Formats: sequence, structure tokens, C-alpha cells
Amino acid sequence: MRIHKEGTKAISIIGFILLFINVLIGILFKNLIPLAIIFVASSLFWIFVIRFFRVPKRNFTFDDNKIISPADGKIVTIEETIETEYLNQKVRQISVFMSVWNVHQNLSPITGKIAFYKYHPGLFLLAANPKSSELNERTTIVLENEIGIKILMRQIAGIAARRVICKASEGKKFTQNQEIGFIKFGSRVDLFLPLDAKINVKIGDKVKGGITVIGELN
Repeated sequence: MRIHKEGTKAISIIGFILLFINVLIGILFKNLIPLAIIFVASSLFWIFVIRFFRVPKRNFTFDDNKIISPADGKIVTIEETIETEYLNQKVRQISVFMSVWNVHQNLSPITGKIAFYKYHPGLFLLAANPKSSELNERTTIVLENEIGIKILMRQIAGIAARRVICKASEGKKFTQNQEIGFIKFGSRVDLFLPLDAKINVKIGDKVKGGITVIGELN
């Protein structure tokens, strides 16, 4: 396991702030507050922050005909919809909600070239809310494989997330399970798949990025 580089600065700053608070409380309130409780509580919070930015070592699933989960989390949406930003056609939407306990690294679900990329500023509704796909801060990424099949992926910031990091740019190629981005503190990833794609998950399923097969291309 390693710590994602996006967490290095946050971990250092939060660690310094917690240390400062512990020292200050120790000086000002040493006779009023059990310092051990404050120390344990702040240490647990710092460990939580470190854990949030973890990137575990995994044996990824690779298959050009399969769509691999781009994120850890729970399946909260499986529905037919019309995607209007780029594809402009009926598709099947699969949404993965990422809680603060999940790994927040995002991976490319297929091997392909970025046909379209756009960042959207927006709100910070709870990521499990269906409206978040259209109203929250988000990115839209369209991956096109070698035979021309396009999959749209959307990174969506949640109520606690305040930064969506994306490495995509138009024309750039990603291999399946290559890191495509990171979202800080609670978020969601939507996939918009062809209607004829076979879906291998159901609502409520727990999925793992780079491992769980979301569906299969026809």
C-alpha cells in the first residue's frame, strides 16, 4: 500500500495543525482536560486522513471486452437514460457512490483514447443524490476503444469533496485500470454504457476499482 501524492500536502498540514492544537491545549488547559483523550482523538483523526489517501496494491482484472469498475464503493444507480452532453443517445447509467471509507483513486474502465473531456464547476450536493450528476462539480470523460465504442465516465464531487482531480485530456490514451483521477472526501463516479452492454452488477453491490467487472461490451 502507498499514499497517493494528492494526500501528501493535506496529511502534512493537518498533522501540523493537530500537533499545534495539542500543544496549545496542553499549555492552556493542562489542569482541566485529560490530555490523553485529546491526543488519542487527534491521532485517530490523523490516521483517518492518512487512510483516506491510501492506494492499496491490487491484482487488477484485465479484459478488453469487459468494463472494470473505475472506483471502490456501492452501486446506487442502474437505469436507462439519455446522455445529452456528448453521446446524445439512450445509454445505461451505472453509478458508484464512494464514501469517505473507500479508496478514492479513479481508474480507467477500458483501454481507449480520450475523445472528449470537460470540467464543470458546480454545487456540492450529497453524491448519492441523482441530481448530483448534473448539478455538482464534476468532470466528463469520454473513452473510445480501438473499435469505436464510446463510454462516458463522470467524476462527481460530493458534500464533503471540494476537489476533483483528473488526468484526462483530449487525445490522451489510457490503458484499462490506469489511474485517471482522484476525488477528495466522499464522491461518486457515473458510467454511461451502450444499451447492448451486459450488466454484471445490481443496486447495492459493493465494487472494487480495477477488480469488479461492471459489464461486458458486445
